[in-house]
Amino acid sequence: MPDHPLAEVFGHTTTDFGDRAQRFRKNKLCPFNNKVPSCTKDKAKDPLGVCSVYHGDVSVITCPIRFREDWMIADHAADFFFEEGTEWTSLTEVRMVDADGKSAGNIDVVLVAYDKRGQVVDFGSLEVQAVYISGNVRDAFAHYMSNCKKNQKMDWTKEPNYPRPDFLSSSRKRLAPQLMFKGGILNAWGKKMAVALDAPFFQTLPKLNEVDRKEADMAWMIYDLAGSDAGDSLSLRKVRTVYTKFSEALSRITRPKVGSVDDFMKVLQSKVDEKMESAPINRTMESPFPS
Repeated sequence: MPDHPLAEVFGHTTTDFGDRAQRFRKNKLCPFNNKVPSCTKDKAKDPLGVCSVYHGDVSVITCPIRFREDWMIADHAADFFFEEGTEWTSLTEVRMVDADGKSAGNIDVVLVAYDKRGQVVDFGSLEVQAVYISGNVRDAFAHYMSNCKKNQKMDWTKEPNYPRPDFLSSSRKRLAPQLMFKGGILNAWGKKMAVALDAPFFQTLPKLNEVDRKEADMAWMIYDLAGSDAGDSLSLRKVRTVYTKFSEALSRITRPKVGSVDDFMKVLQSKVDEKMESAPINRTMESPFPS
């Protein structure tokens, strides 16, 4: 567990005190192509300006806007979606509805291909998946911001609810539902989908069956944050791309790891024993549970 849980605040490492870093912290700015110049994470007036946190000795991205550095994710997704030379543009936060007009959620980024007349001829969907945080990151953030120079190497390990990445919740509560609803519609339309996520998160997912790029209808674009030689900045870097079939990937990610039914039977037995206040005997008996 690192002493200091925060890797980046308002786009800069907690030990960066250059003029730019101090200006971004003072004015609560976002350097990663947010919809407005300011950070708007959690609260627009009091933003939680944490871009990434430490997980051991690596940084894990906890804000989806962090992936927009230089918009390289759009370039990488376009390489998968379209033929070389295709004219394209990107749209953010595009609402998707099902056949009944009910919302299936917003697509993070839609890449749109168009012809010489500006008519849309194709599109692909890019989902950006940051990692949830368990514990209390706002308290750590507030303490750091109260005196950044003094707290640049603060020891937060003895504080309650130390913040850390929650990979399991990120996949079960965020990634899986997005794939089922938005991904299911896109797949039915025959459209390709890309997911941008960081390497530590991808490593926690079940092993996916990889296919050739030409056969794939889904691309997992895996990134990490690489440090500078001076150690005072982090930059987004693509590690690799994993190509899969959508249906197989969805099945793998949403399929639970099945435990032992005997273990569950033991849990049930212990609860029955508690209800009866004695071990049951092998005969018919009234239900120990209240109706």
